[in-house]
Amino acid sequence: MTLSRRLLLATALLLPLTQTPAYPQTLAYPQTLAYPQTLAYPQTDDAELTAKAKAIHDRVLKLDTHVDIDPANFTKECNYTQRLATQVNLPKMVDGDMDVSFFIVYVGQRLPTEEEYAYAYEQAIEKFDAIHRFTKEIAPDQIGLALSPAEVRSLHRQGKRIAVIGIENGYPIGTDIRRVKEFYDRGGRYMSLAHNGNSQLADSNTGEATGYSFNNGLSPLGRQVVAEMNRLGMMIDLSHPSKGANLETIGLSKAPVIASHSSARALANHSRNMDDEQLLAVKKSGGVVQIVGFASYLKTDSKERAAAIAKMRADLGFGGGAAASSFRPPVARNRACPVEDPNLSATAGDPTARMRSMFLSRLSPDQRKAYETRMAEIDAQFPPTPRASVKDMVDHIDYAVKLIGIDHVGISSDFDGGGGIDGWNSASEAFNVTLELVRRGYTEEQIDKLWSGNLLRVWEDVEKVAKQIQAQASVTQ
Repeated sequence: MTLSRRLLLATALLLPLTQTPAYPQTLAYPQTLAYPQTLAYPQTDDAELTAKAKAIHDRVLKLDTHVDIDPANFTKECNYTQRLATQVNLPKMVDGDMDVSFFIVYVGQRLPTEEEYAYAYEQAIEKFDAIHRFTKEIAPDQIGLALSPAEVRSLHRQGKRIAVIGIENGYPIGTDIRRVKEFYDRGGRYMSLAHNGNSQLADSNTGEATGYSFNNGLSPLGRQVVAEMNRLGMMIDLSHPSKGANLETIGLSKAPVIASHSSARALANHSRNMDDEQLLAVKKSGGVVQIVGFASYLKTDSKERAAAIAKMRADLGFGGGAAASSFRPPVARNRACPVEDPNLSATAGDPTARMRSMFLSRLSPDQRKAYETRMAEIDAQFPPTPRASVKDMVDHIDYAVKLIGIDHVGISSDFDGGGGIDGWNSASEAFNVTLELVRRGYTEEQIDKLWSGNLLRVWEDVEKVAKQIQAQASVTQ
């Protein structure tokens, strides 16, 4: 995760980035699951149920649609072949038997100027290049880059881990629609039209609080981008844009859409989540909603606490979106490689405190004092909600399955971008999700759909629509 994104997450959400004890360096699982002590449900599963879950987890293809990256961790000297203090890397994918990670080309929202578009484009290209370098030069024997569902399955048969590229925020394309094809050619297979803060393409979910630029919808350029993504076969991601923008996108799109990392607003009233109308619209499109293991999207703080933090951020000048455009944190090019300390329990200490410490280290003494004083007052007056667990996440899966059906629901983490919950704090703990699904009575066929089958089906449908559009265009030319 980039420094700028960590700063926004630390101030806006104050969420932990934690790692948990890893399984042994083998695809075989231990006989006793090592849940964190904070897990909200006890270890009472009988051996038969646990064995059943292990067998299912081993057989199904596990795919996570949202994993953020920092290019500094994709160099020859420091990379994901090592057990870094990141929530995802190859050792941790092996520990949890995770097969596929969508590595994310994320750039935060800034002002709509040519200078800022150029800066955002440079950031995006750096991340594209990092992913290609890792899969083609650093670890091609361990992981491959997939450009289609067929390539995902082919790489899986070869016994490799699989990377796919997703793009979070269409802001880096600027006003040049040709960049959509460029990003597709660089490997991008889904893209959202906005992040936090209205973009030049679409209004953001944050517009509920700060106002919209396009009447809670898409811009003219955004509508063109929807058509171009359909033509290319790039999935359209609805996580982060506003409800109005999402519904307009679904109405315009000729292909199914996805929400790469969202949850159910009926259970957690956060603007990033999807209400029933949006969930049903995604179903009607033939798409899929990837329920995310992100604590504050599964259980929300009180309105009073959220309002107090928002006011504190505004008062101290820590707001996100375009308002933060003048702040460009330095990139720590020469920082030490963040190799995980094997002597420390991954659950040791307070993960929220670690996130705050990282953020505070970048502030001046006066800023730090002001921040700490205000946060202490907020914590005392409006205590945070207890952290969400795998159980809470599967509650959201249950809700979505009952509303829109098993064929339209999937799983994502948002690891290294703020994601992580008790029981699923890193790729190492992916089995805990499968175990909870088995506890709830999901069959192997259903679990396969949730972990990857639904997303791959939608991706294939998007490819089919693109071929039809391209064939029609060639006939009319």
